[in-house]
Amino acid sequence: MKPKPFVPETNKDNEKFVRDRTTGLVWHRATYRTLYADTDRSQVVYHSNYLRYFEFGRTSLMRDAAYPYKEIEESGYVYPIYDLGLSFYQPLYYDDVMHIHTRPVNLERVKLQFDYVITHAEKGYLVCTGFTKHCAANTAGRPVAVDPKTVQLWQTFPDKI
Repeated sequence: MKPKPFVPETNKDNEKFVRDRTTGLVWHRATYRTLYADTDRSQVVYHSNYLRYFEFGRTSLMRDAAYPYKEIEESGYVYPIYDLGLSFYQPLYYDDVMHIHTRPVNLERVKLQFDYVITHAEKGYLVCTGFTKHCAANTAGRPVAVDPKTVQLWQTFPDKI
């Protein structure tokens, strides 16, 4: 299936955010270079590594929002993944530079979701899209309401850049 176009436009004032010219949505952008250890025998990035890239994008967004996961955990919250999805379009290879675009989307009382778009940084093509859904829990693993600082991030994530 042919993916929807993703055409990121960089913010000149803050390169950590881009606007998709196709949808108008704002995304956080992190850059990562693939390691040799990320590839498989066919010399492409092994599929499970894309989940690590999603985590890198997610933690980079939270760190840039001045609320790193370490601080979230220290305040008594954890956000385990309970659902995820990935669609692959083009492979990445050893030493390729990628842009990991991350956006907070759905927020419910105890659940939240991030969406992701990974593009090849130099060639611009779409590599994959995906999502992760998380449940707010306390350190004992019991579901709780999403913490106030995370709620604030969802409410203040930029619509305009």
